[in-house]
Amino acid sequence: MKKIFIITGEYSGDIHAGKVAEALKAADSEICIEGIGGENLKKAGVKLFSDQKKMGAVGISPKILIDHITLGKRLVDYLTKEYKPDLVLLIDYGAFNLNISKFLKKAGIKVLYYIPPQVWASRKWRINTIKKNINEVLCIFPFEIEMYEQAGIKTHYCGHPLVSQLPAKADKNDFFTKHGFDVNKKLVSIFPGSRVFELKYLMDVFIKSAKILQKKHPDLQFCISHAPNLSDEVYNRFLKETDFKVIKGENQALLSVSDALMLASGTVALEAALYATPMIIAYRGPWLFYFIYLMVRCIKMVSLPNIISGEIIVPEIIQKNVNADNISYNIEKLLYDTKYRNENINKLKNVKHLLSDKISSKEAANEILKALQN
Repeated sequence: MKKIFIITGEYSGDIHAGKVAEALKAADSEICIEGIGGENLKKAGVKLFSDQKKMGAVGISPKILIDHITLGKRLVDYLTKEYKPDLVLLIDYGAFNLNISKFLKKAGIKVLYYIPPQVWASRKWRINTIKKNINEVLCIFPFEIEMYEQAGIKTHYCGHPLVSQLPAKADKNDFFTKHGFDVNKKLVSIFPGSRVFELKYLMDVFIKSAKILQKKHPDLQFCISHAPNLSDEVYNRFLKETDFKVIKGENQALLSVSDALMLASGTVALEAALYATPMIIAYRGPWLFYFIYLMVRCIKMVSLPNIISGEIIVPEIIQKNVNADNISYNIEKLLYDTKYRNENINKLKNVKHLLSDKISSKEAANEILKALQN
């Protein structure tokens, strides 16, 4: 019986990991899979060594560092001395996973990396660590293939998981009726992020932006998306007082029926692009981390739709420019400048055409099964 261990670090990684685990078990019911993840891996029948609660934190506080170091040591000991898997699958979460890969390489454990670190965006030197410790990269963007192959790294293009995993657009009338929205008014939805630090830096300014728009445009209504990985207690701490409706656990449906979106920078922007929903993205954090980011970045764009298309489609409002006036102005333009809105939607539709229609999780599972036989 072959044994696999999957390591994820965040909610989105757990979703993709769950799909891969399902595909692996469908192909080989005898395969044994353990891992670090969340509910999606659990539902796929994966035994969890640890959940993601300690791994979703961002920053370099002593507690976060200690948590990661302690978990890493426990994990390496377990994998090398007890579980001894035939293969470890790393998914995203570059800082932790690349460090773990060094120990797995020394132990002679085969390592594949699905959704590898975006070395094309920042910290290009990490490709050396990948070349040294990873047996094969399973990439999700077509432009990554040449980069990894030129570095001498075995690579397989799986296609982007969102293309096949994203649900169809929700029925707008049904969704509006279900949640008490007025079908005659435009809906602007706010996605302040799935990490605590994102809520800390973005929730307040997004709500202020919405209130500015609400005063100017009575035909607008607003909704806030509650990331399902965050508890109500944590979320409500940043929500404060607002009469905007909050919806939890219906992210994709909300993205698909909205007229415009305020988003924290992240994969959610690509989801919105695949629904061709106009949006702005914002990023704001501690200045120290932002300056570090400026030093290590390789490209100037931060939003995936922009990076994939090679042009600015989605307005990017970054750091000192993150304020309610800038955000409300750009949302207003996306809603009421008809020519600009239509051009924006057409360019967003093209993003999907630039990605493959492969079923990414099945492609990844097939490559993993091949690797287990070699």
